[in-house]
Amino acid sequence: MTRILAVANQKGGVGKTTTAVNLAASLAATRRRVLLVDLDPQGNATMGSGIDKNDLEITSCEVLLGDAGAREVLIPAPDAGFDVLPANADLTTAEVRLISEFGRETRLRNALTPLLPDYDYILIDCPPSINMLTVNALTAATGVLIPMQCEYYALEGLSALMSTVEQIRGAVNPELRLEGLLRTMFDPRNNLANEVSGQLIMHFGDKVYRTVIPRNVRLAEAPSFGMPALFHDKYSRGALSYLALAGEMIRREEAESQVSV
Repeated sequence: MTRILAVANQKGGVGKTTTAVNLAASLAATRRRVLLVDLDPQGNATMGSGIDKNDLEITSCEVLLGDAGAREVLIPAPDAGFDVLPANADLTTAEVRLISEFGRETRLRNALTPLLPDYDYILIDCPPSINMLTVNALTAATGVLIPMQCEYYALEGLSALMSTVEQIRGAVNPELRLEGLLRTMFDPRNNLANEVSGQLIMHFGDKVYRTVIPRNVRLAEAPSFGMPALFHDKYSRGALSYLALAGEMIRREEAESQVSV
């Protein structure tokens, strides 16, 4: 079954797009079939995958508005082994127009359904806010992956996002669940980071990934080269940590499938 993961956090600057792009590349490196859906009007996941958002004639905007099928819009990420449903600033138009459209929450889910046989993982990079685009992502998803920094305001933002997830589960997507919490830009020398990390583990247990993403220069540089860190410097700590995350996710999935048999 295809895993559809919304990579979401309403707080900006937590490594959400970095996670979406690098996890897509890492899962593809393990021979999984991966689609990355860019649902952020900033188009950073598109650019970080090596696709020029300014050259696009059709994007996820047209898909959401029903003016194009998802398959028409797909672009392979250059040399990265995964496909991208790209975005640019046009997506703001979709966000505004969807508010008055019928069935607005299910547009992305309906668009992705024909693609499910083609992919093992679909990762959706959400905007840093709870808006109609994020609601579409959560309605389409089977799980929510939450990247977060271990800092003072992180837990407050997390509770608000979890409240939204509960509302979506109750209204339109009973299958939605918390896939996992990913600690990003982590510095183990920081006492506050360790304290917040401990609180996360206490509250969420094994939903907190054992893999931790460190602060890493190569990880920060890679988007400016239009490529995931795995192709910018595959031996960097950032690239290796996302490979470790992909491995942890796959092992979790295999363990769950054995339990359900």
